[in-house]
Amino acid sequence: MIKKLDILIIRSFIGPFIAAFIISLFVLVMQFFWLYIDDLVGKGLDLFTILKLIGLVSLSWVPIALPLALLFSSIMTFGNLGESFELVAIKAAGIPLLRFMRPLTIVTLFLSGLAFLFANNIIPVTQKKLSALKYDIIVAKPAFDIKEGIFYDKIGGYVIKLGKKEKNDSIIHNVVIFEKGNLLQDNMMIAEQGVMRLTKDKKFLEFTLQNGWRYEEKGGRGTTNTQFTRMGFKEYKKVFDLKSFQLKESGDSAFYDPKMLSIRQLNETIDSLHNIDTFYLRKSQREIAPYVRFSRYLDTGWASIDTICDFKRVARFDKLIPDSARQAITDAAIGQINSIKGNIKVLATDYEERAKSLRFHEIEWHRKFTLSAACLVLFLIGAPLGSIIRKGGLGTPLVFAIIFFVIFHLFNTFGEKFVKSNSVTPFEGMWLSTFILLPISAFLIYKAMRDSQLFNQEFYYRSFKQMRNFLANFKFTNKSS
Repeated sequence: MIKKLDILIIRSFIGPFIAAFIISLFVLVMQFFWLYIDDLVGKGLDLFTILKLIGLVSLSWVPIALPLALLFSSIMTFGNLGESFELVAIKAAGIPLLRFMRPLTIVTLFLSGLAFLFANNIIPVTQKKLSALKYDIIVAKPAFDIKEGIFYDKIGGYVIKLGKKEKNDSIIHNVVIFEKGNLLQDNMMIAEQGVMRLTKDKKFLEFTLQNGWRYEEKGGRGTTNTQFTRMGFKEYKKVFDLKSFQLKESGDSAFYDPKMLSIRQLNETIDSLHNIDTFYLRKSQREIAPYVRFSRYLDTGWASIDTICDFKRVARFDKLIPDSARQAITDAAIGQINSIKGNIKVLATDYEERAKSLRFHEIEWHRKFTLSAACLVLFLIGAPLGSIIRKGGLGTPLVFAIIFFVIFHLFNTFGEKFVKSNSVTPFEGMWLSTFILLPISAFLIYKAMRDSQLFNQEFYYRSFKQMRNFLANFKFTNKSS
């Protein structure tokens, strides 16, 4: 049965939670755009594409923004209740901390389940569409993407370097263009200055170069009989085709990442990857056995007895081979060993890639649960922490929220790195932050239930004052004696 106390706490929580969620999501989305700002500026994107990108990025950050919002809003809610002495009145009425945490705990459990459903059903689709859209935007490279002092190689067959660009992005200086594809070497063109512009249909990039040279070498491959040509020019127009760089809709199937899979799909993939040991054992036997046919005739005494031939003991096996055939047999043996070595290296590389793929899929499988569990764990930290500090507003709750979220994020990142490096199991690495924060939440709940003055400045001031008085009295006693 819902009581007035439950309604009071839920109402106090809803406002801060919505505000904290919007702020958290905004900060995380801005982090994405700050990371990709160089690939987005100057693309001439239409409004629909920009809005679509913002929407997809926002959806992809929801599982991260939700735990942060719950942490921040829970600290703020219980801090506000403590600052206005409502928390004191509730405790004075004999209502324990766990009781007035109960309605928000139920709300948090609901949000945790919602976060799991979101991560399992919405995020895979969002990641597919976001990857396709990012690729379409990044490869849509107009002239403005060519920066000063950087070799630009996104136009097929050419590498361009600009020494300096004017503010209007059209007048360029110290231009160097390498034309790739020649079997001998790249043809090169240099110019002191020029003008760079897109055609009206935005399908071609025109360079009108001035005062430069073009270097070209012609001739057959593997011969020194070549013709080197150097041509000077006052003005030269070079046109680059940009058709392959126009923004287009890429299919979702062109991209694959474990983040794009649901729990059911991850289970199927992980089950198939778990059989790699048996698969590679059979594959190695099939590919290596033909090169070591003698192994089937080995017996247990092969390495412990001397080889006997014509009733004479010999120190080395190659002494049994006639001199005329020794070199040919040695070369054949070396060739077979190199073939075995090459096959083993290919198998080992392939095995490592499949093992890495297995770890990545297991990381994403656990992530869908850990982010949901983080909602509950961070709430269990924020609620008692707010009741201890008894400070509302944005300042103090924001500081503590950032501290604990950074701790959560760091250990979550460390755990994921450990799993990727195969230092720990996926379960240990992905649940590392939860295992560390759970004892902290239990400690804070214990302190809050006993009205601890853990973050009370006045408490520490009085404690240090008493210690100073004790030390002063101790010194006075020693001097008197």
